[in-house]
Amino acid sequence: MLVLGVDPGSRITGYGLVEKKNSDITFIHSGLIKSHSKIPFYKRIHKIFQSIVDIIGHYRPEEMAIEDLFYAKNIQSSLKLGHARGAALIAAVQCDIPIFEYTPLEIKKSVVGYGRADKEQVRSMVQMILGIKGELPLDASDALATAICHLNWSRFESVVR
Repeated sequence: MLVLGVDPGSRITGYGLVEKKNSDITFIHSGLIKSHSKIPFYKRIHKIFQSIVDIIGHYRPEEMAIEDLFYAKNIQSSLKLGHARGAALIAAVQCDIPIFEYTPLEIKKSVVGYGRADKEQVRSMVQMILGIKGELPLDASDALATAICHLNWSRFESVVR
C-alpha cells in the first residue's frame, strides 16, 4: 500500500510517500510545498491544493494520512493551518483518495514511542525506520511520520477486525 503523508502549513507543507509491502516499509519520495509570506494567502492555499493534486496524480497513492488540528494559543495561526489542511483535504477528495487523520500525539507515539517527542527525535526515528541518510527537512519528516503512523495503525486495525 502506497500512502501519502501530509504535514500542513500555510508557508511550508511537508509531504512524504511510503509504501508497505508485506512487513517492509519503503521510502518513496518526500518534499516541501513552499510559499513566500509575501504571496497573498489565498494564492498560497491554492498552491497547496494544486501541488497535492499533482503529487497524487504522479505517484497514485492509495490513501492519504494528514496531521489533525491541535489546540494552539494563537488563533490566527490555527485558522491559517486549518485553511492549509482544508486545501490538502479537498485535493485528496477531488482525486478520490481515502483520508485518515491523526493527532500529533498519535503520530509521535506511533513513530517514537513517546507522545511528547520533539521534531528532531521524530526526524531521527523516521530516518532510522526508512533508512534515509543525509538531510531531511523537519516538515518532510513529519509528513513521513504521519504516513508511517497510518501504516502502523492500519496494520493494527486489520488485526482487530
